[in-house]
Amino acid sequence: MIEIVPVLDLIGNQAVSGKSGNRSTYTPLNTIYAPNSDPLNIANGLELNGAKEIYIADLDLIEKQGNNLYKIKDVNTVLPVMLDCGIRDFESFKFYLDFAYKLIVATETIESIDEMRKIFNTFPRERIVVSVDIKDGQLYSNNLDMNLEEFRDVLRELDPNEIILLNISDVGTGNGYDIRFLDDFKEFKDKIIIGGGINQEDLEPLERYGVKKALIGTALHNGSISIL
Repeated sequence: MIEIVPVLDLIGNQAVSGKSGNRSTYTPLNTIYAPNSDPLNIANGLELNGAKEIYIADLDLIEKQGNNLYKIKDVNTVLPVMLDCGIRDFESFKFYLDFAYKLIVATETIESIDEMRKIFNTFPRERIVVSVDIKDGQLYSNNLDMNLEEFRDVLRELDPNEIILLNISDVGTGNGYDIRFLDDFKEFKDKIIIGGGINQEDLEPLERYGVKKALIGTALHNGSISIL
């Protein structure tokens, strides 16, 4: 059975919801797991219902408009946090290790492959998650001038324990997962965490494919998909 990893996006110490990465239109999250959008309350509700870890994106940090780090540190005492905070380089990775159990090194924000190599050469692999961000069928990155095929070569070199395949175009839509991206990365299927628009109908085929974990936000919080 696929492990469901709940997703929270944070702005101003509150959980928010939005679609397709359009962060300017996000609104406070309505979730069946808590009476409000406080991340700590939501984490407690998720833990009581069987969640084993939680994915948090600190949108303020990613957009360089403040941070939610101390709220995230509180959540990490309830559920181990897999944190996406816009890590750019080795030094920022080292700093954010104090706030979460796992840190996401995302293609969207990392400055260079050399910085990724430094991270992997220094820190335990169990604390590093690489996120392959995909938008409009292409590798999405502010700094890396490469395509998906070239980045696959980087993954072979670094050999991460976990790899997120995140289709940013589908985040929050519930439109279903485009299996083509899985086929492109099938050699890593035992390491893959799937994210972006996943609905209930996706879970069985993803499980048959061999995927172990799925990032679920909207469909989990509205009750369409359950943790267990």
